[in-house]
Amino acid sequence: MHNLFITGFIQIRLLDILDIVLVAILLYQLYILIRGTGAINIFLGILSIYIIWWLVRIFEMEMLTAILGQFISVGVLALIIVFQPEIRKFLLIIGKKSFLHRQSRSKWFKGIWQIEKDKELNIPAIVNSLEALAEQKTGALIVITQKNELESFIETGQRIDAEITEQLLGSIFYKNSPLHDGAVIISDNRIRAARCVLPVSEIRRIPSSLGLRHRAAIGITEQSDAIALVVSEQTGKISWSKGGEIKRFIKPLQLKELLAKEYLAADNVK
Repeated sequence: MHNLFITGFIQIRLLDILDIVLVAILLYQLYILIRGTGAINIFLGILSIYIIWWLVRIFEMEMLTAILGQFISVGVLALIIVFQPEIRKFLLIIGKKSFLHRQSRSKWFKGIWQIEKDKELNIPAIVNSLEALAEQKTGALIVITQKNELESFIETGQRIDAEITEQLLGSIFYKNSPLHDGAVIISDNRIRAARCVLPVSEIRRIPSSLGLRHRAAIGITEQSDAIALVVSEQTGKISWSKGGEIKRFIKPLQLKELLAKEYLAADNVK
């Protein structure tokens, strides 16, 4: 293969450019899988250690090089253990027969060439439905995604993929409905699934008066950048959870303001 460019001692071939493009694609897809999760912080931590190890080698700091070198030597194994769910999801995507189809491939790679379009959340429908459920003391748990689409948790429930309406949310959480247990996950301004199973927080400082819905709300927001909304079946009060923290006794007007700050464009927030 002939060289495309020769600058000083650097020779750039067509294969080098292809190599860079493929690595960029893989890194972008890795980012898509772990964005909005706690895994992104772990990944950045590992990357920081690698950069520090590389620098101490340059400056010939032997003790630090030896210590960090031991960590780097088992880095691949550590990555497999830490990122097991993300690796499994990645391999499942690759292994699907549908991935071989042109439409599936274009969907998988579309994020590289297209700018994501922010779909404004239907806040009135969500707030009004939660207000009605609170008045009836009907328990509810709604998770609204941000960067992380929570696909692995959507798969645990019943897929719906429907427009957000007060009537639909009310019927899902109706006490005799087969879908009322578990969580509703909303993504891209659509109800993606109901009856989803969420991780329960194990933090001991959570008040004992809070039930599994509240613990699940805290748990999912510990592991992702999602927002979780809860209606207590005992008190009929609305709670808001973000970043592993929970705010209780939220009024409908306050809930509208909180959701607007998170999901509406700045010029639409009143």
